[in-house]
Amino acid sequence: MSQQFSLEMVNVKTILLLMLMVLTQSVSGQGSDNRSKQERIKPTTMDTTIYSFTVQDGKGMPMSLQRYEGKVILVVNTASRCGFTPQYDELESLYKEFHKQGFEILDFPCNQFGNQAPESSEEYTAFCQLNYKTEFPQMRKIDVNGANESRLYTWLKAQRGFAGFNPEHKLTPLLERMFDKSDPEWRNKSDIKWNFTKFLIDRAGRVVERFEPTSGAEEMRPLILKTLSNK
Repeated sequence: MSQQFSLEMVNVKTILLLMLMVLTQSVSGQGSDNRSKQERIKPTTMDTTIYSFTVQDGKGMPMSLQRYEGKVILVVNTASRCGFTPQYDELESLYKEFHKQGFEILDFPCNQFGNQAPESSEEYTAFCQLNYKTEFPQMRKIDVNGANESRLYTWLKAQRGFAGFNPEHKLTPLLERMFDKSDPEWRNKSDIKWNFTKFLIDRAGRVVERFEPTSGAEEMRPLILKTLSNK
């Protein structure tokens, strides 16, 4: 059963306090092993493409990413109760604008950051469709950091590490201070920092760019267009 949330009324200080409380758990990557057998045995070398991986779809069935061969893909870890959740509007807008040109979005719910995606897979999909009218698919919930992280994300992070938050975003100074207090070396680590980190994949299955949660559709659109034009 889905529940509609008034995300625009969330106080920034409340969001950041919650983020700080769960940061230690998030960095350590605690969580259940939701990976399929295929995910656990796949290699993650630098020569691998995204087509080498098998994930679980929203119903828990194995799905080879080879089905997206030749497409431009945006891979994003999401949550339903996060301050960045309204980015679903932007993602759906990008999907509608570019889907016919071969653009796909792979949405991986993740409950590692503040327990902000507590729903079952069915409830999560219903939430997205009800509140944001999403047409792109939601995958099975995964871990993106830690011992039980999806092999897909091990590979993604190896291709593009963290390069900094958008300096113009209003939350960037607060995020940086929070992470500085928790881990002085956080800038040098490739782990996923929070919900709505995005990876852009080209038509050959290789990572083009990584966008942090502080980067929205307007920052991504030019590179998506450029990547789509390279056939």
